[in-house]
Amino acid sequence: MLRKDLRNIAIIAHVDHGKTTLVDQMLKQGGVFRDNEAVQDRVMDSNALERERGITILAKNTSAHYNGVKINIVDTPGHADFSGEVERVLKMVNGALILVDAAEGPLPQTRFVMQKALELGLKLIIVINKVDRPDARISEVVDAVLELMMDLDATDEQIESPIVYCCGRQGTSSLDPDKQEADLTPLFETIVNHIPPMEVDDEGDLQLLVSCIDYNEFVGRIGIGKIERGTVKANETITVCNYNDPSVKRMAKIVNLYQIEGLNRVPVAEAKAGDIVVFSGIDGLNIGDCICALNKPDPVPFVKIDEPTMEMTFSVNDSPFAGKEGKFVTSRQLRDRLYRELLRDVSLRVSDTEQSDSFRVCGRGEMHLSILIETMRREGYEFQVSTPKVLYKEIDGVLNEPMERLVLDVPEDMTGAVYAGMGTRKGELIHVSAIGSRQRLEFIIPSRGLIGYKNEFLTDTKGQGIMNSMFFGYQPYKGDIQRRNTGSLVAFETGEAVTYGLFNAQGRGRLLITPGTPVYEGMVIGINPKNEDISVNVCKTKHLTNTRSSSSDDALTLIPVSRLSLEESLEFIADDELLEVTPKSLRIRKRILDSELRAKAFYKEKVKLEEAAKNKK
Repeated sequence: MLRKDLRNIAIIAHVDHGKTTLVDQMLKQGGVFRDNEAVQDRVMDSNALERERGITILAKNTSAHYNGVKINIVDTPGHADFSGEVERVLKMVNGALILVDAAEGPLPQTRFVMQKALELGLKLIIVINKVDRPDARISEVVDAVLELMMDLDATDEQIESPIVYCCGRQGTSSLDPDKQEADLTPLFETIVNHIPPMEVDDEGDLQLLVSCIDYNEFVGRIGIGKIERGTVKANETITVCNYNDPSVKRMAKIVNLYQIEGLNRVPVAEAKAGDIVVFSGIDGLNIGDCICALNKPDPVPFVKIDEPTMEMTFSVNDSPFAGKEGKFVTSRQLRDRLYRELLRDVSLRVSDTEQSDSFRVCGRGEMHLSILIETMRREGYEFQVSTPKVLYKEIDGVLNEPMERLVLDVPEDMTGAVYAGMGTRKGELIHVSAIGSRQRLEFIIPSRGLIGYKNEFLTDTKGQGIMNSMFFGYQPYKGDIQRRNTGSLVAFETGEAVTYGLFNAQGRGRLLITPGTPVYEGMVIGINPKNEDISVNVCKTKHLTNTRSSSSDDALTLIPVSRLSLEESLEFIADDELLEVTPKSLRIRKRILDSELRAKAFYKEKVKLEEAAKNKK
């Protein structure tokens, strides 16, 4: 049977190429909203973090209608760290819109998502977006997309995919690059005509692959997926199984069944093959599970998710200020929350360590892990995290490390500093191209070489550079890389920072705190430009003497401080430091707070390294 009334598509692209904005217009012109209804921009970015950062983090489902055809749309993340979201939702669709910025052209994530779509054999529509940009170079970008498809071994049919030219913000589209129609009709027509109706078997035994998991306090876990075969009904008893895990095999009951209409979930009595459905009532449901007919387990193969490349240690906060700002502070609460995240995020890995209050968390990159940290602190969790470290692999007896494909867009007169920075971080130049007065540089660089590089890159390019990266693969270990060439200013005693103490300390480096900030011994309060740590007493006050009062010479001028964001803090912390995360504060601290004990530990480590060097010689 052909489902002529249905199309399932995903919108995939590099970050900030306009996916969510285009979906807004598709919903408005697809009859989801009333003509006079006030709708906020980027309506699909419902998460507070998504709206603040202007990026999509979680894949979301919606639908629109065009000439009697229901178009199920999956809006996906564009940032490389959330590519696991893209990989699994592609199993729900049979077509994809590959969105490319008319000025920037294909970037690392464009290559990744296109490769995944080609491997699954999806029907593609190339959408050149933001054609109204003054620096748009439409013909060059089209050529670049075709070259990329050939580079990824696309078939002749895939290379001949239709091209639609859009302006997502204005809600216009056209098949002619030189002329825009008044609405998105050309885009809708191309979707309906190019992406064929699904050939489905609605009489066979049920197969429903769970591609997403949601959670509700009232009904528990909520599964989202496409019905591959058969028909599912509300209150039906089924079998839960898993293609990759034969041990998963049990009976359960679907209590509530919904279909997605616009932004709402509408209850239905039944749904048939090809539909994307939302259902609840099954405990212990996981991404990759398959819902099959009762006593007839026949699981659907699930896409293999790429492994994480970076790890951090999450542990209970044990600083002197522990428990003052957080709601959830115990190891049990921290462990439960981390393992609960595994239900939603297939790219994440969590495991216990030898210490009962520490947990090993592995993800796709710094952004991936920082979003988890920020989400948890907003929920009231208080904990501390270690510096990010890459995950090594031993392949054929050789130590290998993860590599990134790094694309830098920089002004032509600033490339010298970028080349120098890449040289110290073991970056290998593979391609250079000119785009107007700018140059696009492509490097293959170790993932650990990118930790802490963003701020240096922005400084080298005076804020005009654009930086994007994508996981490339594993290669033999490239040698030592100096991750940080600065030291820390460390608080000497516990108390409250005062102007007099900070004024004396600011000559040693750049401060990170202001007067009145509570500090404790071992807390990092500034950055030393030299590669060494210095203990400073920022609680020191000016005392009364025989000749002066303690308030004389009050006009002390402090240099404005630069507070580090969460990502900047993660990039900054050294191996002997931790980041204390609470709902109200971010504090960098030394692992060993006592200055004497810290000095002894440093001396022992130094002697150990010297002995190892002698033995090596």
